[in-house]
Amino acid sequence: MITFVLMVNRQGQTRLCRYYQPVNTSRRTVLEADVVRACLSRSRDQCSFVEYKDLKVVFRQYAALYIVVGVTEDENELSIYELVQNFVEVLDKYFNRVIMFNLDRVHIILDEMIQNGRIVETNKSNILAPLNALDKMGDG
Repeated sequence: MITFVLMVNRQGQTRLCRYYQPVNTSRRTVLEADVVRACLSRSRDQCSFVEYKDLKVVFRQYAALYIVVGVTEDENELSIYELVQNFVEVLDKYFNRVIMFNLDRVHIILDEMIQNGRIVETNKSNILAPLNALDKMGDG
């Protein structure tokens, strides 16, 4: 099960977070700091999987951002890595360049892909359908 998804910049600042299990605010701060530090300290030739307490962490760099996903131990790391790749491809398909000014749209994309910590959609067209409908309403 997916427990959280983070997008952080190279300085380790969280730009987007979505938790699928309840975590109190003080624990979130520590968890994010520890997980991000572990991911950012790895070199490019090291794998993108890290263990953190009772979680496995899968991450990938996308331009100036890192996408970090925490999962339970029973989850397959490679399937999550593929999910991150798919997420990046959907972001590339929808946005021209700057996504940090459109975080509401990134949340919609993430919510179309993951619900309650489970992957529910991977088809890019299906994921983007609600955003395309919103965009058409805005143009009309």
